[in-house]
Amino acid sequence: MMWYLNTYWIYPVAILIGYVLGSVPTGLWIGIVFYKKDIRKFGSGNIGATNAFRVLGKIPGIISLAIDVLKGFIPVLLAKLILVNYPYLPLMVGISAIFGHLFSIFLLFKGGKGVATGTGVYLALAPIPTLIAGIVFLVMAFSTRMVSVGSITSAIALAILVSIIHSNDVIFVIITLSIAILVIYKHRSNIQRIIRGEENKF
Repeated sequence: MMWYLNTYWIYPVAILIGYVLGSVPTGLWIGIVFYKKDIRKFGSGNIGATNAFRVLGKIPGIISLAIDVLKGFIPVLLAKLILVNYPYLPLMVGISAIFGHLFSIFLLFKGGKGVATGTGVYLALAPIPTLIAGIVFLVMAFSTRMVSVGSITSAIALAILVSIIHSNDVIFVIITLSIAILVIYKHRSNIQRIIRGEENKF
């Protein structure tokens, strides 16, 4: 029992690792290192994979997307597999990874919109709702030709699906709803452009 109590340091360490990994601004660093471009100065000005696609091209965009997903997926999966005796630690690691992407320590606590990293987190935590929400994203994004619409609707779909499939886990449901609201809030400028008919299309 004493050994278990003495290992509570694992919580802050794991959460910190999740946050630092989530903070990595993949698209921005790929642009600066390999293309001598700061993608914040082009396109939408965002650091995420969508703007990396737009500014740098398909290959760097795909790489940026994959890494952004993996930096949410890997730390949560490892927490689930290795730290099995620590309740809610995978969820806490996932939250910290998402917050790292939203408020990166490498960018003075500015960041992206959390969709790709959040997808990786929820692929590890709740794969079935996430895969269904992914289909919603594809349908909405390609039917409207707006990634932002896909992101917003898939965040809403994920929150609904988690509340149904994981209804016995109230904490998980509440946190998922909160994250979905935060993702939608981060898209507030996109929502304004959609209303005005000025949103970027692909």
